[in-house]
Amino acid sequence: MKTNKKLTGIYAGTFDPITHGHMDIIKRSFKLVDLLIIGVANNINKNPLFLINERIKMIENDINLNFKNKSKIHVKKVNGLLTDFAHKNKADCIIRGLRAVSDFEYEFQMTGMNYQLNPSIETIFLMSSEKNSFISSKFIKEVYELGGNVSKFVSKNTLKNLNKIR
Repeated sequence: MKTNKKLTGIYAGTFDPITHGHMDIIKRSFKLVDLLIIGVANNINKNPLFLINERIKMIENDINLNFKNKSKIHVKKVNGLLTDFAHKNKADCIIRGLRAVSDFEYEFQMTGMNYQLNPSIETIFLMSSEKNSFISSKFIKEVYELGGNVSKFVSKNTLKNLNKIR
């Protein structure tokens, strides 16, 4: 049954820094919704390498390079609870990327909590593609800080930003 309702999805994370794995989930999410909001958050349990405005600029740069219809993607700062952000932005769903079984337990618990906070917003899980299943921002930062080459895991723009802080 087709409806005229436009679907809005939110893909949120810290994106510190944004990786090819994140971009893979963004590209695949873009096919599922009419409007995709990339929510950039400060996670109180993480020590970010980049300020939130720097992360937003990196994401916007990658979006501009990878999408023709950029008007269907918005990048916004998340303040507070994701469910409140989703409600404020009239989102129908929250999109979460899963790399491995180890991600599932955390994501399952978060989905349960989000449902209790706002049962009208569904969560959609997308599995990472095989080539991106091991990429995480944490690993990118560790490898980079130890002098390793991360150029095949992040965009040229993100690498340029990493090089600025070295």
